[in-house]
Amino acid sequence: MSEVKAPAPLPSTGMKMKEDKKGTSPVTKALLYVILIALTCIFLGPILFVVMNSFKSKFELSNSPFSIPLGDSFVGLQNYVTGLHLSNFFSSILWSFVITIGSVAIIVMLCAMTAYYITRVKSWWTSALYYIFVFSMVIPFQMVMFPTVQVSSLLRLDNPLGLMVLYLGFGAGLSVFMFAGFVKSIPIDIEEAATIDGCNPLQTYFRVVLPMLKPTAITVAILNTMWVWNDFLLPNLVLGPGSSYRTIPIVVQFLLGSNGNRDMGALMAMLVLAIIPIVIFYILMQKYIIEGVAAGAVKG
Repeated sequence: MSEVKAPAPLPSTGMKMKEDKKGTSPVTKALLYVILIALTCIFLGPILFVVMNSFKSKFELSNSPFSIPLGDSFVGLQNYVTGLHLSNFFSSILWSFVITIGSVAIIVMLCAMTAYYITRVKSWWTSALYYIFVFSMVIPFQMVMFPTVQVSSLLRLDNPLGLMVLYLGFGAGLSVFMFAGFVKSIPIDIEEAATIDGCNPLQTYFRVVLPMLKPTAITVAILNTMWVWNDFLLPNLVLGPGSSYRTIPIVVQFLLGSNGNRDMGALMAMLVLAIIPIVIFYILMQKYIIEGVAAGAVKG
């Protein structure tokens, strides 16, 4: 009677164990941590630089900008008080909130509806309209800067509401592209079932499609919020530096002064106050960015 031999292990198993060990080697982990720490320092370095210099005197800021504010160089909140007095900061941050919230709300609402329509209505002109939106993303602002100022002046758009309309025009390209990518992934059977249940097209959109667009809508809102809040060129061109609707970037630029007359300490303090709201907003919403991009643009 012959002996029953145990089957020999497959060669691929050993190779897989070696690959697993290689992928989790301490050298690889250490190298990865070094790269991540270096990238963190690169991105956080400018922010830390601004925060440190916002607590320094004018002399120390110009003499040793990279030193830590200690001893006589530390002036406390003096730069913040001076900046608030010179810049009318509270009025500018109010208008920044109004323009940002209004612009983002209009962009999300109208671009989502536009993307849904051009995706579901199959015709040559909806396809052409979609590619026009996509093409608008690659046109630099400098090419349309002069005609934008002229048109906004003729149409009396030099006010917060007019600025929201302009932001809708410049932000619609990317927003429609992302929304359209996600709408294409929604099965048409869901909308047909809603129609059978008695929903008209508007009810189908607002009750069925729009709730499913939530991940992409949040991502579009985050990207446009950071863009509108930090934008300087468009408000400066349309509203003007002497307008009563000045936003935070215009006020910060105003603190630079002219003829070398500038208070860099107050400028650094206002920069810190300007980035606090957007940093808090980004920290609270960052988990939705990758989810929304993967759910929308990749599927398009």
